Amino acid sequence: MLFLLAALMLAAPIAAFAQIVEPSIIPRPVAITVSTGQFTLARGTVIVAPAALRAQALMLAGYLKPATGYPFQILTAPRAGAGAIELHLDSALLDSLGGEGYRLSSNSRGVVILAARPNGLFYGMQTLRQMLPPQIFGAKRVAGVKWTLLSAEIVDYPRFAWRGMHLDVGRHFMPKAFVKRYIELLALHKMNTFHWHLTEDQGWRIEIARYPRLTSVGAWRRESLVGRPDYRDSTKNRYDRRRHGGFYTQADIREVVAFAAARFVTVVPEIEMPGHAQAAIAAYPELGVTGARMSPWTSWGVSENILNPEENTVRFMQNVLDEVLTLFPSPFIHVGGDEALKKQWDENPRVQARMRELGAKDAHELQSWFIRRMDAYLTEKGRRLVGWDEILEGGLAQGATVMSWRGVKGGLEAARAGHDVVMTPTTYTYFDYYQSRDSTKEPLAIGGFLPLDSVYAFNPIPAELSPADAKRILGAQGQLWTEYMKTPRQVEYMAYPRSTALAEVVWTPDERKDREYSAPVCALLGKLKLVSGMSGWLLCSV
Repeated sequence: MLFLLAALMLAAPIAAFAQIVEPSIIPRPVAITVSTGQFTLARGTVIVAPAALRAQALMLAGYLKPATGYPFQILTAPRAGAGAIELHLDSALLDSLGGEGYRLSSNSRGVVILAARPNGLFYGMQTLRQMLPPQIFGAKRVAGVKWTLLSAEIVDYPRFAWRGMHLDVGRHFMPKAFVKRYIELLALHKMNTFHWHLTEDQGWRIEIARYPRLTSVGAWRRESLVGRPDYRDSTKNRYDRRRHGGFYTQADIREVVAFAAARFVTVVPEIEMPGHAQAAIAAYPELGVTGARMSPWTSWGVSENILNPEENTVRFMQNVLDEVLTLFPSPFIHVGGDEALKKQWDENPRVQARMRELGAKDAHELQSWFIRRMDAYLTEKGRRLVGWDEILEGGLAQGATVMSWRGVKGGLEAARAGHDVVMTPTTYTYFDYYQSRDSTKEPLAIGGFLPLDSVYAFNPIPAELSPADAKRILGAQGQLWTEYMKTPRQVEYMAYPRSTALAEVVWTPDERKDREYSAPVCALLGKLKLVSGMSGWLLCSV
């Protein structure tokens, strides 16, 4: 039950496509050679690993035991007569495979996974799981299954360093248990970055001990808009009259970060500034431009309320980041920077005077000043600032990394200027878009159309970039904005199977991608009629 469609898609031997010789592994390995013979897990199968790798061995046993019911004793040396899964580190592989690559060999005697680093071993373990029958992802013992995998030689390593998925919990709060499940699915697909969007106009989701009102006030809105906003006549908007909210305590955050780290997933927190800040302003009105008292926003879209550019506000946000840094060891800290509407700045005399004090010629340069202050602060703390591509406007902070979401133009500009880039364009990576041309057959979404085959066709490196500038592209990630995703079930429906396509985009060499990918996957989905336990919804271009 844990992995639902993802498990079925990834591990199932697809009988209907007999011409496919390779086992169904997503992301597709760099190189795989399948030979005759097979290995079958049995009650006496052991896991062999040196003492230093006991944590990885225990995790593998934990993955395999529920469905098989086998004990998988962990040994430091093979035992005569017993089939074995062996885990070994070999630093000599670092040059050829990098820190995240692995080699997997399977034959009738067992399986050997080699890597230069523990994260490479972990990815080899995910491949091993996918080579087994799909029932291996069951949460309890499954009878009558022969736990067999093909004999194969696999050499594998990722194309990009940043392989990620985003999750917005500001619009709709998601329980901690689901966040961990979401991370587990990312790890299964060899993704290594979880971008956790923690603050929004509609809700502040992270406990900050120094400023308790951020969660006592900012984490709760009195109601939520039903459906899309009517921009022509707001009196037609309807609300559910249900209080919505929630937040993660610092203990919750530490638990999630540790859970992710054990799976070699880095959690990148996002604390929005200077826009998308109405929940923070509701908690502390002095942070706003007008000083007016307000509540967290109950509508969708972008609020006009923006942080004021005073020194007290800068210090407030840096104090927030002080606590964020103690919770998240990630080298990257995301500060948003997107969709910061400047109307209040343009119309407020004090802000205009502040612009003159700072020598900013317009509101874009004022935002750049704000972001530069955060960049300098994070750099001093040994971290790196990440922001959406609006941070390019008015001049980019020296050490900033750009997420290019409004197409690839921002990424091109940033890379050519010597900045690192994560590609996140709406046209390929916004998984809050519809998956079918007929949106009436899907749950309400924000709009747009992004089918599986389009995601799979994405190349994060634009052809216009020179080879030197292309090295600035760290990778890509998928986005899930949750205005219209009230439950974990809806999030999973929107995320899969498009996340599996993106996983292969960011891991597999472009020349190894399956040019017929979408057809067999869509046919399989039509046969299974399963998406996170829901049936009848279309996922492919039809």
